Amino acid sequence: MSASRNSRRRFLKTATQGAALLTVGGILPGFSASSYANILGSNERLNLAVMGVNSRGNALATNFAVQPNSRVAIICDVDSRAAAKTQAEVAKVQGQSPVTEKDIRKVLENKSIDALVVAAPDHWHAPAAILAAKAGKHVYLEKPASHNPQEGEWLIAAQKKYKTVIQMGNQRRSWPNVAAGIKALHEGVIGRPYMAKTWYSNNRPGIGTGKKTAIPDWLDFELWQGPAPRKAYQDNLIHYNWHWFWHWGTGEALNNGTHMVDIARWGLQETYPTRVLSSGGRYRYQDDWETPDTQNISIEFGNRSTITWEGRSCNPRYVEGASVGVIFYAENGTMEFDGTNAYSIYDLKNKLVKEVRNDATINTSSLSSPSQQLDAIHLNNFLDAIRKGSPLNAEIIGGHQSTLLVQLGNIAQRTGTILEIDSATGRIKNNPKAEALWKRSYEPGWEPTI
Repeated sequence: MSASRNSRRRFLKTATQGAALLTVGGILPGFSASSYANILGSNERLNLAVMGVNSRGNALATNFAVQPNSRVAIICDVDSRAAAKTQAEVAKVQGQSPVTEKDIRKVLENKSIDALVVAAPDHWHAPAAILAAKAGKHVYLEKPASHNPQEGEWLIAAQKKYKTVIQMGNQRRSWPNVAAGIKALHEGVIGRPYMAKTWYSNNRPGIGTGKKTAIPDWLDFELWQGPAPRKAYQDNLIHYNWHWFWHWGTGEALNNGTHMVDIARWGLQETYPTRVLSSGGRYRYQDDWETPDTQNISIEFGNRSTITWEGRSCNPRYVEGASVGVIFYAENGTMEFDGTNAYSIYDLKNKLVKEVRNDATINTSSLSSPSQQLDAIHLNNFLDAIRKGSPLNAEIIGGHQSTLLVQLGNIAQRTGTILEIDSATGRIKNNPKAEALWKRSYEPGWEPTI
């Protein structure tokens, strides 16, 4: 541990001697909100709650905990084991232990919490963010922005109504070399780009056939399902495999495709498409996995440009030497991003004319924390937007637009149809079968409201 980290820990321990810890419902008796702010200097340091810490949320909690302008005060998870693990890890790096609470509704009652970090399963993303916005909390929202397109529209409406900061976790928007490459692309370094190819490859094992069994004592499955209509617990669902069930997850297209498709849309400077189609299926194993393990999505923007996404969950062969990436094809050359903080430019004779190399350690196959150092830039952009009013690198309107592109791909896949889209709104035209998947049903009493 560095000397600066040790100094920070000593400072925090000293600063909190005699101070009251947060309780889930508010400040402990004897300490007003204003006195708590004076003790911890929370006019500069924002108090955060982190929801969903089994994997990505654990990485986000520890990363926020080491930032000088934030403090992780509450860990919210329905898995008592995951909550205890992250509680201990956060305590180590910030010198003060957060409290734990499994019910997000109770967390949001806490007046001392400034912002909520949402890393729960996809079916919780938009509902939790909307609840937080209604409670006056800012939101750092992991991708995808929503489980279905209607929720994305609701998110935008909630942000406008409650005026809170909502940033999506498409962190490459803040990676310096990626941003510089996109800026150069916009400035015409290879002429007008008209096609972006994106991809993701992995070698995920099968998930078998789940057995209906007793709910583990460490899990509150009722709260885990939350807004989703109730289904029985089965032993191959939690924690990661929910991604592959349409009821809770959104498949590889939104799990990893969102990141690269977002860069593609950013580079092409497009918003809503005109046509979307998809092919693929669950080819590798015969099991409970419902979403495609092999998928090709084509997204067209009139007669201007197109984005393709290739997802291979069960074959890890690289494309252009990388497991994940984006390639822009333009009038005068090609620009490649390999999923790290780097890019390369080639002319029309395939000659490498510029290479900006990655300057940070990145593991693109990591499920939880590909690059803590670079991600911290994105986290601080979120914190500065709250504290200083700084512009967001990934505001929720753009987050919805990028999420929607792959959601439309999944809708095309599930209906076996080619989607015609209103380019002004992103809405599906003249396709009742597909339009039915624009939204979902909710467990009674859990319906999101703005």
